Amino acid sequence: MWKEFKKFAVKGNVIDLAVAVIIGAAFGKIVKSLVDDIVMPLLGIILGGISFTDLKVTVGDAVITYGVFIQNVVDFFLIAWVIFFIVRLYKKLERKEEVKTETKVDQKEELLKEIRDLLKETSNQPQ
Repeated sequence: MWKEFKKFAVKGNVIDLAVAVIIGAAFGKIVKSLVDDIVMPLLGIILGGISFTDLKVTVGDAVITYGVFIQNVVDFFLIAWVIFFIVRLYKKLERKEEVKTETKVDQKEELLKEIRDLLKETSNQPQ
């Protein structure tokens, strides 16, 4: 059983997943800081100093902190927007790289065709 677990744990996919989780957690902290420390204070200024987390309703002994829910929803949309923007930028850069690679391959093929044609011409000429 240990050998089987070791074989599973050392596979590339598991290692890649572990790295992705660690980088994702670190990236999550950066995005959370962006939202909490930059975007939300600016949004609070725009909305006249309102802090969503302070919004609540008291019903009997229960306190319903609906402002925290609103804050979490705003956080989700902002984080999703940032991730969408980064993925979009990455895909755009990836497409540019593919076009460069395809162009290089096309140029090589054209050169090879020219060399082939020149070789045919020289082999067909009487000496």
